[in-house]
Amino acid sequence: MQPRNMSMSGVVDLAAVKAAGEAKAKAEQARAEAANRAGGAGGAGPSAGAVPPSALVIDVDEAGFESDVLQLSAEVPVVLDFWAEWCQPCKQLSPLLERLITEANGRLVLAKIDVDANQMLMQQFQIQGIPAVFAVVAGQVLPLFQGVVPEQQIRETFAQLVQVAEDRFGIIGIEVDPDAEGAGAAATDADEIPAGPHDALLEAAVVALDAGDLGGAVQAYKNVLADDPGNTEAKLGLAQAELLARVQHMNPQAVRAAAAENPRDPAAQIAAADLDLVGGHVEDAFGRLVDTVRVTFGEDRDAVRLRLLELFEVIGADDPRVSAARTALARVLF
Repeated sequence: MQPRNMSMSGVVDLAAVKAAGEAKAKAEQARAEAANRAGGAGGAGPSAGAVPPSALVIDVDEAGFESDVLQLSAEVPVVLDFWAEWCQPCKQLSPLLERLITEANGRLVLAKIDVDANQMLMQQFQIQGIPAVFAVVAGQVLPLFQGVVPEQQIRETFAQLVQVAEDRFGIIGIEVDPDAEGAGAAATDADEIPAGPHDALLEAAVVALDAGDLGGAVQAYKNVLADDPGNTEAKLGLAQAELLARVQHMNPQAVRAAAAENPRDPAAQIAAADLDLVGGHVEDAFGRLVDTVRVTFGEDRDAVRLRLLELFEVIGADDPRVSAARTALARVLF
């Protein structure tokens, strides 16, 4: 998936949709209320209203979007990270976003949104592929970029976002107190569940994926499955790693052109379905292969059916889109 670069001039244009004065007034009111809360406890000092570093990265769902994002955006720009468990590029981008947000020290907050669990938000934001990153400033949505982009580009985008939020709306962020985490964190670490027998191999597979060593990741997952064939984490990881390995050297334009020109060609449709899935178009990938099963026979049909089953593994059996596609496949086959 290619990054979609967004200039910050677009942020100013979108911000102008609402009256800047109204948004700025809300921000000032929010800061005043925060200051009052901080000063309410006599002698507590400024840190009384501060948040711990862990509060800078939050998980958000549809039910809490208004309070956790829209209202909070009057105090601090909120960066939205749309991701999914099956999305390997998301697993590369999300840790980078978390680190940069933490380094911003209260000038930004990161809200992570699982698109599989929050389909309505995905539709409202018109997400075409993941990872997708937006920002919300003073209640206004600003598209930033899509896909995995270089760290320096993200740093520059965040710096401009912070500047626009302050200049345009008077939003300067929230105070962070590293000591506010409390002593519970150490206890939590000490009480962690002991490592399982395959954790080292699974961790090695993840490290290999992050490093772009898809062959190493595939082998690590296979090593786990050789000893524990029912390991669901290894099954999912292997399916994802093999998918990424298949699309790694594809020319997306050529693949899609071949699929459009040859709707009955199993190989062309299988390759295009892989690209669909990597791009976050899950239902398109499933629908493409179900349709191809419908018009093919013999070994060709078996090849398409098996690839569809592999893609089911990538998404996970509990996903409703997998259930729907299984039903559609059964109707075609029987």
